Parts: sequence; structure tokens; C-alpha cells
Amino acid sequence: MIIFLYGADNFRSWKKTLEIVEKYKKIHPRGLNFLDFDLKEMNFNDFKRNLDATSIFKEKKLVLVKNLFSSQETVRLFLDYLKSSKIFESKENIIVIYENYPFFQEVKGKKVSILKDEKKELFDKLIKLSKSQEFECLDDSKIRIWVAKEFSKKNVQISLLALKKLIYWVGNDLWRMENEIKKLSLVGKRTIEEKDINTLVRSKIETNIFKIIEAVSSRNKKAAMRLITEYQEKGESEEYLLSMILWQIRNIAQVKFSKFNEEYPSFNTKQKIAKELKIHPYVVEKSLALAKKFSGEEIKKVYHKLMEVDYKIKTGKIESGAALILFVSEIC
Repeated sequence: MIIFLYGADNFRSWKKTLEIVEKYKKIHPRGLNFLDFDLKEMNFNDFKRNLDATSIFKEKKLVLVKNLFSSQETVRLFLDYLKSSKIFESKENIIVIYENYPFFQEVKGKKVSILKDEKKELFDKLIKLSKSQEFECLDDSKIRIWVAKEFSKKNVQISLLALKKLIYWVGNDLWRMENEIKKLSLVGKRTIEEKDINTLVRSKIETNIFKIIEAVSSRNKKAAMRLITEYQEKGESEEYLLSMILWQIRNIAQVKFSKFNEEYPSFNTKQKIAKELKIHPYVVEKSLALAKKFSGEEIKKVYHKLMEVDYKIKTGKIESGAALILFVSEIC
């Protein structure tokens, strides 16, 4: 049996993956037939040999496969393997494919596949052969429910105003939201209020993120490096800073390519864009000002570079401090 987990919300897809692994380990505590493969890091023949090996143990085999779509060659080899091997048909094997690859992009409000050739063929096959689940980013109402539940798990409540403000500042980045919830839960209060969000969340956005982004958008490497160094010297989280930069660059990109972003904006342009993108008008206003400093191609380059850096950090390919410096050096 194949389980295929993918989607823009790689936080929830990864949590689902861990949930399956933990469930398997509870049933099979020795975990003798649990195999974990990262196809970006290992030779495909080694992967195939390990997967085909007959186990001396009677436990059901659980195989976790990551980064299957990491290269065209890996996709081609896996397609051939899929056609020739019967291991994928066995009910005794559970093969979980967790994929962080961006299969779709939004074009004029519609989700469009970016896959071609073998990657498209493999994706279509997996959808057909597997129990697949796509994890799309949560909208505002679903994020409210999710955040409230996460606080409740920690025996902490959050007021409605505090909840709205937290989502306003963090958006649908659940990796960062999880960190914020952990941090706020350690305050020692049974109920998180709006003033707690103002103290622990908002100030970092306004005093650090926009200054750094403005420095980057002005190609002022010296100023950007200085601001990052000051941030690091305060002992602040570099992962947090990168997640916030990614959040803001994503907003700038969305605003830049909005169908309502005209050369000569009308009085209600901000409201139209906010409604279209489902983000706060204040965020739109800030993003519109910064979007003017980038061409369309420049903002695409910055966004894709940040996505690459973010992925490398989360997969342990690069240390967060070095990633910050690398990003600024390449963009400015």
C-alpha cells in the first residue's frame, strides 16, 4: 500500500507522516522493519536494494520515502522501478511518500500544475495507485480553529482578540505558528490576551523584519548585514527571522501579481487586493510600498531563493545563521 502525502502546507503533511510512523512504532515497538530513505541524499540503487531485501522478521514493513521529486533522474528511475517491482502491490508493505515539492502554483486565482514530462507522469501514477492526501494552506477560519486547539492541548486559552492578532501577524505559516504557540504557552498565564501578542510577537515584526526587507529591496547589503548582526547579537531566533522574511516576501509577491495592482491604483485598491488575497489591508499597504522596489522577475528570484534556503534549513542542509548571510549576499 502506498500513502502519498503532499501539498503547500508541508507542516501538516509532515505531522501526518510522523503520526503514521508513531502509530506503526506503537504496534511494532522494535521497529525492525521501519526504513527511512531520503532520495536526495542516497544512491537510487542502494534505495532499491534495501527496499527489495527480504526481511527475516515477520513485522509489516513501513517505508518512508522523502524527496522523490528531487531530480529528474530520480523520478525516471522510480518510474521504471514502479513498473517492474511488485513490492508496491503488497498489502504487507506500507510505503509512505512524503513530498515537499511545489506541484502547483496560483495563476490568476486558479491552481495550476507546474509538472512536465516524467514528473507529471509519476505524480499522476501516485494519485492513481496510492491513498493520497493533499494538504492545502488553511484559510483564516480554519487557522483560528487549529490555533485554538493547539493552545487547548497545552491547557492554555487565548482570547478572541489575541487570536485574531496572532493570526494577523503570523498568517498560515504553521511552522512559525507552532513556535509562537509554544512561546506564548510558557508565559505562565491560563489565558493569552492581546497585550501578550503585542509584547511577544508584533514588536519583532515591525522593528526587525521590515527594516531588513527594506535594506534588501534597496540592495543595501551593508545595512542588511548590520541589521541581521544586531538581531543575532540579541540572541533572537534566526529561523524565526527567516520565516518572517519569507512571510513578507510571499505577501509582496502576491500583491505584486494581483490583478488589482494597477499602475495608477484607485482609492480602494488596497481593499480589493486584501479581499482577493484574504490578507489584512495593513499588510497589503506595507507590501504595496515594498513591491514597487522590485520588478516582477526580481521578486520571483528573491522568493524562490528564500524557499530554497528555508528548505535547506528544515532538512538540515545548512545552518540558519549561514543561510541568512548567504541569502543577503546573493540577493543584494
